[in-house]
Amino acid sequence: MGNGIITPLFILTWVIMSHFVYCQRPMVVNIGAVFTYNSVIGRVAKVAIQAAADDINADQSILRGVKLNFIMADAECNVFMGAIGAFHVLEGDVVAIIGPQSSSIAHMISFIANGLQVPLVSFAATDPTLSALQFPFFLRTTLSDSYQMVAVADIIDYYGWHEVIALFVDDDYGRNGITSLDDELAKRMGVLHRLGLPTRANRSDIANMLEESKLIGSRVYVVHAAPDSGLAILSIAHQLRMMTSGFVWLATDWLSVTLDSSQPSNRTTLNILQGVVGLRQYMPQSNQKKAFHLRWRELRQKGLVTFGLNNYGLYAYDTVWAVAHGIDEHLKNHGNITFSTNENLHNTKKSTLQLEKLKTFDGGKLLLEKLQKTNFTGLTGRIGFDSDRNLMGSGYEVINVDQKGIRKIGYWSNDSDLSIVPPEKLKGMRPSDLSLNQGLSKATWPGGEINKPRGWVIATNERPLKIGFPNRISFTEFVTESPDSHKVQGYCIDVFNAALKFIPYDVPHKFVAFGDGRSDPNFNDLVRMVAEDDFDAAVGDITIVTSRTRVADFTQPYAANGLVIVIPLKDRKSIAWAFLKPFTVEMWCVTGAFFIVIGVVIWILEHRINDDFRGPPRRQIVTMFLFSFSTLFKTNQEDTVSTLGRMVMMVWLFLLMVVTSSYTASLTSILTVEQLSSPITGIDSLIASNQPIGCQNGSFVKGYLTESLNIHSSRIVSLSNIGEYAKALQRGPNNGGVAAVVDELPYIELFLSKYTEFGMVGQMFTKSGWGFAFKRSSPLTLDFSTAILKLVETGELEKIRKDWFCKSGCAAERTHHSNPKQLHLSSFWGLFLLCAVVTLTAFLVFLLRTLRQFVRYKKKQRNLYPSPSSETNISCSQVCYNFFDFIDEKEEAVKRMFKQSDSAQEQVN
Repeated sequence: MGNGIITPLFILTWVIMSHFVYCQRPMVVNIGAVFTYNSVIGRVAKVAIQAAADDINADQSILRGVKLNFIMADAECNVFMGAIGAFHVLEGDVVAIIGPQSSSIAHMISFIANGLQVPLVSFAATDPTLSALQFPFFLRTTLSDSYQMVAVADIIDYYGWHEVIALFVDDDYGRNGITSLDDELAKRMGVLHRLGLPTRANRSDIANMLEESKLIGSRVYVVHAAPDSGLAILSIAHQLRMMTSGFVWLATDWLSVTLDSSQPSNRTTLNILQGVVGLRQYMPQSNQKKAFHLRWRELRQKGLVTFGLNNYGLYAYDTVWAVAHGIDEHLKNHGNITFSTNENLHNTKKSTLQLEKLKTFDGGKLLLEKLQKTNFTGLTGRIGFDSDRNLMGSGYEVINVDQKGIRKIGYWSNDSDLSIVPPEKLKGMRPSDLSLNQGLSKATWPGGEINKPRGWVIATNERPLKIGFPNRISFTEFVTESPDSHKVQGYCIDVFNAALKFIPYDVPHKFVAFGDGRSDPNFNDLVRMVAEDDFDAAVGDITIVTSRTRVADFTQPYAANGLVIVIPLKDRKSIAWAFLKPFTVEMWCVTGAFFIVIGVVIWILEHRINDDFRGPPRRQIVTMFLFSFSTLFKTNQEDTVSTLGRMVMMVWLFLLMVVTSSYTASLTSILTVEQLSSPITGIDSLIASNQPIGCQNGSFVKGYLTESLNIHSSRIVSLSNIGEYAKALQRGPNNGGVAAVVDELPYIELFLSKYTEFGMVGQMFTKSGWGFAFKRSSPLTLDFSTAILKLVETGELEKIRKDWFCKSGCAAERTHHSNPKQLHLSSFWGLFLLCAVVTLTAFLVFLLRTLRQFVRYKKKQRNLYPSPSSETNISCSQVCYNFFDFIDEKEEAVKRMFKQSDSAQEQVN
């Protein structure tokens, strides 16, 4: 009976006591912290973590009597020691681990945290591969490098650099961060060259890596390293004179951490950093942040710390508060913190490692959920996590080191990209105002330069450009290598060297022959070798065709190109009366008539006032008819002095200029076409002739004729050089030769400069050009194109062409056009009409003015000598005779007669 009552009472008591123990809040909660004490970040973090713990323990609004106790371990910047430190703190039944700062150590500890269900909250591990999927108990209270590398890529893209060298320590932090940058640059068509350093690299390793980087060509460097090693890289680069003009140095946030942590007295030693552009996590200004900076300054003044406060110290401080808020929420809902034995570790009791002391945190998942929901404002701004358990940051400051220190040149955020105002100020701006604030302020670059560096060098003396050229056996005038001196020379080489003078930087290079020298090489293969990086460029008589532009970039054409036709010329002379053919009969008659009319009218207009048009009748007749003819040869000795005469001569000379120039052009065309010995007058007649056609061996011309113009391949005859061109044309189609040769204009110009018995016929029926080939996206392409345009503008390109191909007359002068036509009157009737109207008008004006003068003179005569009977007896013929006699008088004589009449009239009165 007694035992029956005691047993239920004992069970009831046990249940009540168990519930009381479960609901009882602990007095102390242990939190672990694993980081490297003696490091730029660790030194600041240790002080910040302790300061946060003190503030939380003194704050009655959080945890309400529960004290935080930190168990710290030094990772010594070593993965193995970091793991040992993690085991050390986990033995103290910690509910969370803060740290580590190293991404490599974070990878290792994350596995341990997963196994024991202890949240790992890192304030400095930025490796983007620390993902929530692989490490479900990992949270990051700083910005991921995937976020930072977008900012770096945007800066590179903003300045227009396309090729970048990344220097990094080859560990999880460096390797995975640079991989993220590579992905971002690929989206912007950028190229990234990776150069990794061993984790324990010495100065010799760094120097060797930097020397190796010089051979790449890019001069834009991105340094992604820990704060402790990044400065060493830039210091050695300074010794190697790689922090001078022309170089670009970009640094991730390690630079701002190093500079913010250094003592003011040491900042003068950072002159080597002049011109470096870096990033610093952006944290909005707040009273909390200002108070903590003031507090840190007081610690320095008291000698309690000897280093500056960096942003990771602020992140460490906020991390402690985030963990405290999570624990507070956990205790509110669940009351107690318990641990249980891990069955997997319980089986290791026989081991001397004593792993069985490690316990699983029963509330780990619950605490993790509370941490993910964290939402408060700390020193760094709003503290909250995204779906990947990364801190939702506000962006970065873009900083620049110059002689005055560190200055901000802009900001970057994921929402607004680069801007010159803080991200929060951009949210309320209108789109027009937003665009005005995009970009960065003016930066200072290495060497004190204020203009943006080009960011690359094409080559160095140690690694000159490899420029391939076709090692030809024909058309060596374009490019060839001297067998004795091995000097590369030719028309194309001269153009290349002339263009080099307009390139605003040195281009060390060496020419490399392509081909065996026993046959002409395939130009498609030469261009393909440029695309495959066997050559940096190709120089020669390379035609720019569509298939080649798909694999390489070409410059502006330096030689106008296209396919032309060459045929033999006749040896016989033109007919004796060929000079009459340019004009039709009507044209000759009208032109001759105008010569006579102009001579007569000019004589009439000038006779009274110009002594050159007076004299004996025979002389005047000769002058009248020869005057207009002499204007044709500009040999006339007589000058026109009257206004009307000059007006007529101006129009006549203009008509004469147009007619004579047209006559000259037509006569030239007629005389040259008469020399053609072939019925082929152009591409159409060539296609229809069914006669054999010669073309250059190995050229694209054969494919064009057969595929584009549908000429049967049996008609195509391959010829190797200009000597074979001449022999085939001389033999003709009936004697085993060809009727015509089709090739590109520059080759034909060379051919015709040596063989004058041939000529081009018809028009150039394709349009292309020769250019220099470069690798895709090579900056040399644009610069050489600009240089070629300058050669054209200065006339240097034409001079080079004439020096090579016009020593005995340019081939263009023997270009013939088919079907010349005579010039008809209909082509010039407007000019003749204008001349006739002006001439007739001048004559009528002269005639009316003279008639008026004659009538006035006769009236004065009648008034002075009245004779009524005589007026009725004067016949019409007598009047005309008197009028012509009046006209024949000189103008001065007429004026004297008027003067005498006036004097006589006054005497009579």
